[in-house]
Amino acid sequence: MPIALRQILAVTWMNLRSLQSRLGSSFVIVVGIAGVVAVLIGMLSMTQGFERTLRGTGSESRAILLSAGVLSELSSFINRDTLPLLRDLPGVRTGVSGAPLISNELMVITELRRGEGAQRADVNVSLRGVEPAGLEMRREVKLTEGRWFQPGLREIVAGRQAQQQFTGIRIGGTLAFRGSQWTVVGIFESAGDAHESELWTDTETARSAFGRPGASSVLVQLESPAALRTLKDAVSRDPRFQIDVQTERAYFAAQSQNFVEQIGLLTTIIAAIMAVGALFGALNTMYSAVSARQVEIATLRAIGFSGLPVAVSVMVEAVALALSGGLAGALISYALFNGLTVSTLGQNFTQVAFSFAVTPGLLLRGLTWALVLGLAGGLLPAIRAARLPVVDALRAQ
Repeated sequence: MPIALRQILAVTWMNLRSLQSRLGSSFVIVVGIAGVVAVLIGMLSMTQGFERTLRGTGSESRAILLSAGVLSELSSFINRDTLPLLRDLPGVRTGVSGAPLISNELMVITELRRGEGAQRADVNVSLRGVEPAGLEMRREVKLTEGRWFQPGLREIVAGRQAQQQFTGIRIGGTLAFRGSQWTVVGIFESAGDAHESELWTDTETARSAFGRPGASSVLVQLESPAALRTLKDAVSRDPRFQIDVQTERAYFAAQSQNFVEQIGLLTTIIAAIMAVGALFGALNTMYSAVSARQVEIATLRAIGFSGLPVAVSVMVEAVALALSGGLAGALISYALFNGLTVSTLGQNFTQVAFSFAVTPGLLLRGLTWALVLGLAGGLLPAIRAARLPVVDALRAQ
C-alpha cells in the first residue's frame, strides 16, 4: 500500500475516532443538514404525489375533445348542436350495443362541507355528468358500494377520496346544492386517480340542474393508437368544429404541470436558503474542529505526515457528518410524509385528493444535497488544516 494512502487512512481513522469528544459541535452539522433534507424531500414528495395522481388518470386509448384553445374542462364548452356531429367521426370504437363509444360530459363546480366545528369550511368540488358510454369506457372505475345513478334522477355516485374528504357522503345520504337535494347512491374507486375526488351523475340531469345545454368535454374510445391522428385530422378539416383533441392521459398530465413547476421553484428557494444556513454552520464547526486539533495536526506534520492526509481527514469528517444528517432528514421525511393524504385547497379551484410520495429518487436527491453541503462545508477548513504552520501551532501548545 502506498505511503500516502496509509497516511490518509491512519489520520482519517484517528480523526473519526475523536468525534466523540466533539459531539456537541458536530451535532450542529447533523441537525442543520437534516432540516434541509427533510424540508426538501417533504415538499418535493408533495409535487411527486400530486403529479403521480394526475398522470395516473385517464388512458392513452381514450381521447378527450375540448373547445379550441382552452386548458381545462372547466373552461371548455361544446355547443349542443355540435355534439351529434361528433358521433360520426372516424377512429372511434363501437361498444357492445354497436353504437360509438362517445360520452358527452359536463364538468361543473359545486360546494361541499369539509370538517366540523371551528375547522368546518365550504370547498369547491367537481361534479361530472357522465353518459352510459363513459362508464363502459372507464374499465378502471369500480363501483365498491351501492349502485350507479339512474338517468333523470338527482342521484350521485362519489369517488372514494371525495367520501373521505367531505362531510355527508355516505350511501343514502343527501347533499344540498343548486336548490335541491341529491341522494348519494354509490361509491366508486379508480386506483386513486383524480376521478376519485369527483362526484358523478347523469349528464342530462346535470344539464337540467345547472342550466348548461352543451358539454364541457367529449370522451371517446379510440380504435387503435393510430386512430388518434385520424380523429385529429377529421376534426381539423371540418370548419364546423373548433375543437382540440388529445389523449386523456396527456390532458391530465398537463393539468399538473403548473402546480409542479411552482412548488418545485418554491422548494428550491426554501431549501437553498436553509442550505446557506447549514453551510455556514458546517464551516464554523469544521473550522472549530481544525482549531481544536491544531497541535495534533502540527505534530503529525512534524513527524513526516504531509498536508494531504490531514486535508482528506477533515473532508471525510465533514462528509460523514453531512451524510448522517442527510440520512436522518430522509428518515424523518419518509416517516412524516410518505402516504400522507391531503387535498388541494378548494377556495379558488376544485379539490383533488392525493398522497405524498417519498420515492427512492427523492431520497437520493436529498442525500446528494447533503453530500454537496458536506463537501462545501469541509473544503476551506481542510485547506486551512493542510496549510497550518507547524511552528506556530506547536507554540500554541
